[in-house]
Amino acid sequence: MEFGAALEITGLLQEWKSGDPGALARITAVIYEDLRRLAAHHLKEERPGHTLQATALVHEVYLRIYPMREVDWQTRAHFLAVVTNVMRNILVDHARRRIARKRSVPEEPCACTLGPDATNIDIVAIHLALDKMSAHFPRAARVVELRFFGGLDAEEAAGVLGVSLSSVERDWRFARAWLRDEIDGCK
Repeated sequence: MEFGAALEITGLLQEWKSGDPGALARITAVIYEDLRRLAAHHLKEERPGHTLQATALVHEVYLRIYPMREVDWQTRAHFLAVVTNVMRNILVDHARRRIARKRSVPEEPCACTLGPDATNIDIVAIHLALDKMSAHFPRAARVVELRFFGGLDAEEAAGVLGVSLSSVERDWRFARAWLRDEIDGCK
C-alpha cells in the first residue's frame, strides 16, 4: 500500500474515533481486499473443509470491530493488528463450537505442527499455547500474532510493536521453538 493511502486510513480512523459512523465503512472500502487477503491467510492455515469463507470472516470482523470506536487508533498497521486478533478469536470460537459439537475430541486438542511446512494446524491448540506464552513472554506472543495470524512480515511487526527488526526476528525464532515444544508436549 502506498504512503498516501496509509495516511488516508489513519485519517479515517481518527474520524471514526471522533464519532463519524460512516468512517468505518470508508476504511473497509479502502482496505477490503487487504482484509480478504488477511482472512484468506488465516483460513489457509485451517483444517481442510473449514466452513468459514474469507468474505464471511471479514464481515464477522466488521461486526465485532464496529463497536470499538473508542480505541486510540494510530495507523493502518495498528488497525490491521487489531483485526488480526479479532480474526484469531473468531476462528478459535468457531473451532471450539465445532469441538463442542463433536464431544469426542479431547478438551485441549494438541495435534499440529507449526512452521512453513505446516499441513495440520489446530487453531485451538495454538491459541491455548499462545495464551500461555503471553503470560511469560508477551512480546514474543505478540510477534506470533502479528506474523502467523496477521501475515505481517518482520519489518511490519517491528513497526507495530515499536521495536527493532532484530528484536522481532529474535522473538520470532524463540516463539516458534517455544510453541513447538509446548504443542508437542501436550500430545
